[in-house]
Amino acid sequence: MILLGLTGSIGMGKSTTAKIFSEYGVPVHDSDEAVHRLYRGKAAPLVEAAFPGTTRDGIVDRSKLAEKVLGDPVALRRLEEIVHPLIRADATAYLKPHHAAGAPLAVLDIPLLYETDGRDRVDLVVVVSAPYEVQRERVLARPGMTEEKFQKILAKQVPDEEKRALADFVIDTSQGMESVREAVADIIEKLTGKRPKRMMEAVSESR
Repeated sequence: MILLGLTGSIGMGKSTTAKIFSEYGVPVHDSDEAVHRLYRGKAAPLVEAAFPGTTRDGIVDRSKLAEKVLGDPVALRRLEEIVHPLIRADATAYLKPHHAAGAPLAVLDIPLLYETDGRDRVDLVVVVSAPYEVQRERVLARPGMTEEKFQKILAKQVPDEEKRALADFVIDTSQGMESVREAVADIIEKLTGKRPKRMMEAVSESR
């Protein structure tokens, strides 16, 4: 089974692209979704032990946790040491049945793939990208986002140009959904030798 890492800077369209891979029947493990689950389960007592007062009713309070770790590299590294192994274990558990079933391809959706050790976990990497003005417009449209927050987030991420240079595949998400779907289908076909069909199309044809 080929493991394809999917990543991209904030506002580049990674989540939408991940959904399109899913539409084509490719198993996708979403690291962000895994974190949300872990913060409601296995990670909560570990985070509370490291950062007292950051959980409520056994669930990590993300705003309180942010107050503890943002702007503190040592605290952030400590949090990563707790969470990253749990995410990797979650991904392994998710992929196991797909591997056993003979799935030719699976995607690991890893937001900070190049900023962490994510590249070592996958065979190939897809980077989603868009022109800076498109990215900025998307991000500033998010509730509570400001120019200052946006620039701080960018400063912590590997530059888009560098990510594109390191990638095996680059998908431009600024040209509309159909363009992204076509690009995803091209990647799947190149890696599996078969042109994929969206799940809805496949079901319709089987009736």
